[in-house]
Amino acid sequence: MRKPTFNQRFQYWFDNYMSRGTIALIGGLAVLSLVIIFIAAAIIRVGSIAMDGESAPSFAEAAWMSLMRTLDAGTMGGDTGIGFRVVMLLVTLGGIFIVSTLIGILSNGLEERIEQLRKGRSLVLENEHTLILGWTPQIFTIISEIILANESRKAGAVIVILAEQDKVEMEDAIKERIADTKNTRIICRSGSPMDLNDLEIVSPHTARSIIVIAEGADPDTHIIKAVLAITNNPNRKSEPYHIVTQIRDDQNMEVIKLLSEKDVVQPILATDLIARVVAQTSRQTGLSIVYTELMNFGGDEIYFKHEPNLSGKTYGDALLAFETSTVLGIRKGGGSVLMNPPMDTRIESGDQIFAIAEDDDKIELSNLPRFPLDEGLILKSAKSSKPKPERGLILGWNRSGATIVRELDNYVPKGSDLTVVSDIPNLDKDIQEHVGKLNNQKLKVLHGDIRERALLDKLKVTEFDHVIVLAYNHLEIQEADAITLVTLLHLRDIAEKDETPFSIISEMLDLRNRELAEVAKVDDFVVSDHLISLMLAQLSENADLQGVFTDMFDPEGSEVYLKPIGDYVSIDQPVNFYTITEAAKRRGETAIGYRIMNQSHNAEKSYGVYTNPKKSEKINFSPEDKVIVLSEG
Repeated sequence: MRKPTFNQRFQYWFDNYMSRGTIALIGGLAVLSLVIIFIAAAIIRVGSIAMDGESAPSFAEAAWMSLMRTLDAGTMGGDTGIGFRVVMLLVTLGGIFIVSTLIGILSNGLEERIEQLRKGRSLVLENEHTLILGWTPQIFTIISEIILANESRKAGAVIVILAEQDKVEMEDAIKERIADTKNTRIICRSGSPMDLNDLEIVSPHTARSIIVIAEGADPDTHIIKAVLAITNNPNRKSEPYHIVTQIRDDQNMEVIKLLSEKDVVQPILATDLIARVVAQTSRQTGLSIVYTELMNFGGDEIYFKHEPNLSGKTYGDALLAFETSTVLGIRKGGGSVLMNPPMDTRIESGDQIFAIAEDDDKIELSNLPRFPLDEGLILKSAKSSKPKPERGLILGWNRSGATIVRELDNYVPKGSDLTVVSDIPNLDKDIQEHVGKLNNQKLKVLHGDIRERALLDKLKVTEFDHVIVLAYNHLEIQEADAITLVTLLHLRDIAEKDETPFSIISEMLDLRNRELAEVAKVDDFVVSDHLISLMLAQLSENADLQGVFTDMFDPEGSEVYLKPIGDYVSIDQPVNFYTITEAAKRRGETAIGYRIMNQSHNAEKSYGVYTNPKKSEKINFSPEDKVIVLSEG
C-alpha cells in the first residue's frame, strides 16, 4: 500500500485544522504572529541591526517594535537604516496578511453566529416562564391572553415558544398580530416539541406551566408524544409539571390520564366542548358572548378566595355579601367544585368561594348592615308552562356534528325536529352510526350546497327556531370559513325580511374571520380555536379552574342561561343588581349579569353582555332584556 507523502499529510492536517472553526483559526493566526515577531526580534538582536544613529535594541524591545508594525503598517514610516527597514518591511507585510485574514475570520464567524441565532437553537435560561409547544393560529390568542394576565406582574413575564417553524418568521408573525406585548418578553426557538434534545433548549424543567398546542394531521398523537417527552424526560424535575393541552378523540383521554399520575396534565376534549357550546348557544342568543367574557383576561375573571368571615354561613348568604364581585360557587376543602349549589349549603372553614372579580384582591366583603333590596320589585316564581317542540336546522357538517345532535336531544322538548343539510356524500349513514338513538327529536338529513339561496328558500328557513352553521373541517380553513360567511349573509338577509326572526349560531375556524362575519349582523359566534385558546390560557395561569369549566359545560347540574328579566323583577322602574340577585336566589339560581338587547349588535359594548355588575347601581331594563343566571334549567 502506498504511503502518503509529506505534502499529503500536511494538507490533511491543515484541512482538519481549518475545519475546527473560528476560534481555532484565530489561535493559529496568533501563533503565526508570535513566530514572525520572535524571528524578526532574533534577527535584529543577533545581527545588531538598528536604525541610523541608534544602538541595537534589546530582544524585548525588538519584539515590541515588530508587534507594533504587525498591527499597524504605518508604524514603519519613520524607520531608517537599510537592514532595519528590510526586516520591518517583511514583518509589516506579514502583519498585513495576518490582520486582513483575522478581519475576514471575525466577519465570517460573526455572520455564522448571527445565522445560528436566527435558527433559534441557542439555550433559553429562564425561570417561571410560560412554555408553548407548537404553532397554529391559536397561538396568537393564547399569547394575547397571557400578556393580559401578566400585566400586573411587576417583574414582568416571559413566554417561550418551541415549534418546527423558522424563528424569525415566528417573531415577525407575532409582531404583526400583537403590537404591544406590555411587560411580557416573547422568546422563540426552532425545534420539535417531541424531541428530547430540542426540549432542553427551552428549559421545560423551570417553566411554571406548559401549553401543548394540537397541530398536524394527527394532532392527538403529536400531543401525546410531546407530553411523554416532558414527563418521561431523564432530566425531569422531581416536582409535578403543569401541562395544559387539548385532545380531539375522547378515546385518547385515557392515555393522557396515564401520563398525569405524577404531573398535573389538564386536557380539554375540544370536539366535545365546542359541540356542547354550540348546542347550548343555538337555543340562547348571546350565550357564546357570555362564555367569552368569563374565559378571557380582558375584563373580570374567575378567582378563588378563602374568606374566613363566611365560615358557617350559607351559599345564599355569600351571594349578597360582595358589592363588586359575583360568587359562582364553592370549592370544598377536598378540591371538589360546587357551582350554584343549593342555597342552604354551608360554607365550612376549609372551603373557598370562587367568584368573578376584577382581581383576586378585589374580592372583599361589603359588610353592609342591610342590603339595599327593593322587595316590591321582586316577582314570585311563576309556574313554568310546558315547553313547545322546537325545530332546528344544521347547515354544514364536521366532526362535532354528531355530538351537537346528541346534546340538542338533551335540551329540546319531546316532539322536536332537527334537519341536517350538507353536501358530504353518505352523510345519513355516518350520522346513524355515530349519533345513535334520539329521545326527543326526529332527525332528517338532506343533501345540498348550503351557499345556494334557492336551497335556503326551499327549506323555508324562517320556520325554524334556530339555525346552526357548521364549518367544513375537511376543507382548508379559509375556504371553510368563506362558505360559512356566504351562508350567514343569506340567512341574515332572510331573517331581516321575516317578522319572526330565528336565532343563528355559527362556527368560525379562524378568529380573523369573525370581523368579516360582523357584517352579517350575527351576534353569536363560536370560534372553535378561539374558545379553546381562551381556556388553555386560563388553565395555564390557574390549574384549579379546570373543575369550574368542567362543571360549567357539563349538561348535568347548573349551566349558564339567559332568561327574560321580566320573569324576575318588575322593570317599570330602575332596579339594582342586589334585587336581581335576591330574585334569582329565591329560585335556586345564581345571577351573574345581564344583557341589554338594544346593544346586541354593538361589539364595543360586548354585544350588550355585562357580567359581574356593581350590585348597588340601578339599571333601566326593557322587556326584551335578559338576566344571566346559573341554573339547572
